[in-house]
Amino acid sequence: MRAKPKKKKQVGRSRRNKPLLERLVISDVAAEGKALGRVNDTVVFVPLAAPGDVVDVQVTKKRKKYFEGRPVKFHHLSEMRAEPFCEHFGICGGCKWQHLPYSEQVKFKQREVLNNLQRIGKVELPEISPILASPQERFYRNKLEFTFSNKRWLSLEEMESEEVIDNKNGLGFHIPGMFDKVIDIKECHLQRQPSNDIRLAIRNYALQNNWTFFDLRAQEGFLRTLIIRTTSIGETMIIVVFFHEDEEKRNRLFEHLREQFPEVTSWMYVINEKKNDTITDQEVVLQYGRDHIFEEMEGLKFKIGPKSFYQTNSDQAYNLYKVARNFAGLTGDETVYDLYTGTGTIANFIAGNAKKVVGIEYVPEAIEDAHINSEINNIENTRFFAGDMKDLLNHDLFEKEGFPDVIITDPPRAGMHEDVVRTILNAAPEKIVYVSCNSATQARDINILDARYRVTAIQPVDMFPHTHHVENVALLERK
Repeated sequence: MRAKPKKKKQVGRSRRNKPLLERLVISDVAAEGKALGRVNDTVVFVPLAAPGDVVDVQVTKKRKKYFEGRPVKFHHLSEMRAEPFCEHFGICGGCKWQHLPYSEQVKFKQREVLNNLQRIGKVELPEISPILASPQERFYRNKLEFTFSNKRWLSLEEMESEEVIDNKNGLGFHIPGMFDKVIDIKECHLQRQPSNDIRLAIRNYALQNNWTFFDLRAQEGFLRTLIIRTTSIGETMIIVVFFHEDEEKRNRLFEHLREQFPEVTSWMYVINEKKNDTITDQEVVLQYGRDHIFEEMEGLKFKIGPKSFYQTNSDQAYNLYKVARNFAGLTGDETVYDLYTGTGTIANFIAGNAKKVVGIEYVPEAIEDAHINSEINNIENTRFFAGDMKDLLNHDLFEKEGFPDVIITDPPRAGMHEDVVRTILNAAPEKIVYVSCNSATQARDINILDARYRVTAIQPVDMFPHTHHVENVALLERK
């Protein structure tokens, strides 16, 4: 009986069809932060490159209209380039634009906002205002999440070394495209101290005591994730997520950390036995200190719990909210609806300029904080409701709380559900202030709102230097 011939592996064929593009000229920056060049009529997207670079590119993905690739050799470096400040640049998934001067980054971000509004929104637009750059280019984040892994990313030197590597534990960020690989971060330039010192103290204590770091594939290990939250007034929250409970170890760790960092406001922990890392559905337990921290803005105090959403760049959030308030043009007689209110930050920020503010948010814990934020600031003209936006925002709510004169909406990256957009159209407020972290979905929603509204002002705001992300605020007024 003749043996059946083995089929050739598709992987091999796929590799042969992915060419090396030599001396590709990088001509521009595209969406999602990648640079681009062209080979005849085919666009090639390349990370970590800058306009003006001449580079050999190994194609990693082929499509009919575009390629994606990685740079393998630079023949000429663009004069536009800046020197990256982080030793982890190019491997870590964050801060992918360090090689571009910040002055150039904001230009690309402003152009992206305008392109999305024109291409996707397809509506008449006013002149776009110059982007508001972040006052801080580094150490601007107030929240970071790190992952413990027993399969850290090995450097090229480590892989080429003949030495046996016994320690493969790491605490840091996931490698892009590799869900089970983590780069062991020595210093992160995103969050001010004591963030780096605390992360390293936990890592070193765990290594000294031979504690197991999490294995994502095997779903085993003791230490899972670490969340660090800080505020501009010097308060800090630490949340350590364990895969299973070990009271003796847990107490030892927190006691050790509390002795080293007595200034920390809140020490908390989670026992997460699920397959994913999210803690929104998990109990967060207080170990020491307070179960919350406070942020301040324009004389107002805001309570932040372990699950609370708060704009990640505190200083730039203030500028963002001032833009929203100015666009709303409140006189004190308006009923304002603040959609996707989170912990009520915008609602409480504008309450002094409105007759009444109604905030709606999906997360019940956030709404509890929103109520508290009104109470601690002696604000009495706010009302908050928890639930799905498309279910809560309806005619019955308007009849009960009053029809909106102004709607401020700050949805997640996916934008607003079409039912919510239709409800806004039917409510017919005089003004809509649309705050967005994704100008593409914002443009999609504006296209629908164009039936009754025109865009009269646009203000991009950069919350995240050295990334391609950008916020945008649009003012829509009833036609």
